[in-house]
Amino acid sequence: MSDVKKVVLAYSGGLDTSVIVKWLQETYDCEVVTFTADIGQGEEVEPAREKAKALGVKEIYIEDLREEFVRDYVYPMFRANTIYEGEYLLGTSIARPLIAKRLIEIANETGADAISHGATGKGNDQVRFELGAYALKPGVKVIAPWREWNLTSRETLMNYCERHDIPVDFSKNKKKSPYSMDANLLHISYEGGILEDPWAEAEEDMWRWSVSPEAAPDQPTYIDLTFEKGDIVAIDGEALKPHEVLSRLNKLGGDNGIGRLDIVENRYVGMKSRGCYETPGGTIMLRAHRAIESLTLDREAAHLKDELMPRYAKVIYNGYWWSPERRMLQAAIDETQAFVNGVVRMKLYKGNAIVAGRKSEQSLFDESIATFEDDAGAYNQKDAEGFIKLNALRLRIAAGKGRSAG
Repeated sequence: MSDVKKVVLAYSGGLDTSVIVKWLQETYDCEVVTFTADIGQGEEVEPAREKAKALGVKEIYIEDLREEFVRDYVYPMFRANTIYEGEYLLGTSIARPLIAKRLIEIANETGADAISHGATGKGNDQVRFELGAYALKPGVKVIAPWREWNLTSRETLMNYCERHDIPVDFSKNKKKSPYSMDANLLHISYEGGILEDPWAEAEEDMWRWSVSPEAAPDQPTYIDLTFEKGDIVAIDGEALKPHEVLSRLNKLGGDNGIGRLDIVENRYVGMKSRGCYETPGGTIMLRAHRAIESLTLDREAAHLKDELMPRYAKVIYNGYWWSPERRMLQAAIDETQAFVNGVVRMKLYKGNAIVAGRKSEQSLFDESIATFEDDAGAYNQKDAEGFIKLNALRLRIAAGKGRSAG
């Protein structure tokens, strides 16, 4: 007899998690609570309610978390200009801590003994969900069906559905995307299918959010982005909530062919993985944020941020959002953003997010000093001689001792 009486499942309403509901009921003889989060995946989440009811689920949580997702997770991450391995904007990674938090909160609310998820044993998401869960509730039991059952293919899942009268939205003959996809307001990802060959070019009809750069409009789109303390608060002067900002930037970026990415990344579990990503709004946000920081941040603070960023990115990618090191890094990053205020003008054109202008009342750019024209004595160029000699002192001493620099 299982000691698990109730489980909270991260439930999408799709094939995998529908099978998991029945499998949990059958294997653990337990009650299942489903949790479905709307984090901007672009699909209706309410149909999950009827699917869960049909599987005998009595406690069903369906929540709109779009604003919390962008405000409390995406925005803090973008204050650090975060990218993993030089390219990936961490669209999947940043959604997992929020889902883990709600799973634990719902488990506490409902008196559940365990949580469960549909992440496979080959991916990073199992790590992210579970590290978050253990950080928030150390003694929680986690059930990961993909690490326990023998259902190893879509065909075996479909056969399981037939045996257990599980309703699915498609028949065996209905065409299904060959890709494994994950979407939220920050991005949509694609893996599997022909993408498992790193030499194969992604098919044009795979992309969902963006036109190809070749098909983008011949005229550029200009937008003004207003920043307050490192966060975008308005587009073209219109005040918007964080999730509204990202949604609008996704549309503008996608219409102009911006945000496509094709990478081979190093997963935390050890393997290399090839994936394609669409992050139109995030691509614009990153360029614009760096532009406003270039005006407003002190040089050494900016450089230190750039040194910390790869470590911060790895912390998020590997699933340590709730760790003390992430909180420490976040505090340092947020401290730098007090004066990151102003407006950045972006030019969106055929796959490119181009900085066309930037201005700020907190700007550290002093035209009277930087000018190539007469600076009226604002900068004494003779001072540079001593500056250079002092910085060359150790090099001159070493050369004088016969230590070759070549």
